[in-house]
Amino acid sequence: MNSSIDIVTLISLIVAVVVILKLRSVLGRRTGDEETRIERYRAERAQHEAAAGSDKVVTLPRRKDDVAADYQPDGELTTASAEARIREFAGSNNTVRQGLLEVLRFDPSFDPEKFIAGARTAYEMIVMAFAAGNRKLLKDLLSAEVYEGFVGAISEREARDEQIDQSFVGIDTAEIIESEVREGIASVTVRFASQLISATRDAAGEVIDGDPQRIKEVTDIWTFSRDVSTPRAASNPNWKLVATLATS
Repeated sequence: MNSSIDIVTLISLIVAVVVILKLRSVLGRRTGDEETRIERYRAERAQHEAAAGSDKVVTLPRRKDDVAADYQPDGELTTASAEARIREFAGSNNTVRQGLLEVLRFDPSFDPEKFIAGARTAYEMIVMAFAAGNRKLLKDLLSAEVYEGFVGAISEREARDEQIDQSFVGIDTAEIIESEVREGIASVTVRFASQLISATRDAAGEVIDGDPQRIKEVTDIWTFSRDVSTPRAASNPNWKLVATLATS
């Protein structure tokens, strides 16, 4: 009986040792990409938190944190690099190049490529917010004058009990066509060529304008501005829509 117990006990000990060794071989082994996964997770979490905290404001050119990250002790080298980027971005368009260089003079962190990326986001947000009648979002993205015009159109539409069904297909092109700084106010004008599916319905749900089955080509010329008159004013990177022109 005791011999039988000893054999069972011995087998149990052997099994336990094998299990422990197996767990150590699995849990203690490094794959070499742990740090990569952790950094990716941190980056994704930071991006999510940033998006959650800035859902009402679109920062067109950059965030304040980006300024610190891009800082270089050699100011002349930084300025030369920024000017080179602008010259390459503008190409042969001397008017745009001179205007963007003027903006850079007031805001050394200005980057036209980042500006365009932000402008594309702002364009889609504003177009969709107008269709949905989202006054709160529009107020954060538009100047007082443009906001008044947008809200007036929304109110008239609501008074007629009309609704807009709209889907944003995408932006084909977004290009800077003009830029200047006047009396401390930087302005950048962008031509957007986009595709929308839009239809206006009356109170009965009947389509009275547009076509819910057809993609429409739209061209808009929008001007964004911000105050760069002082270093403190320029530290606010948020641009607002100050003028609109629909050409189609």
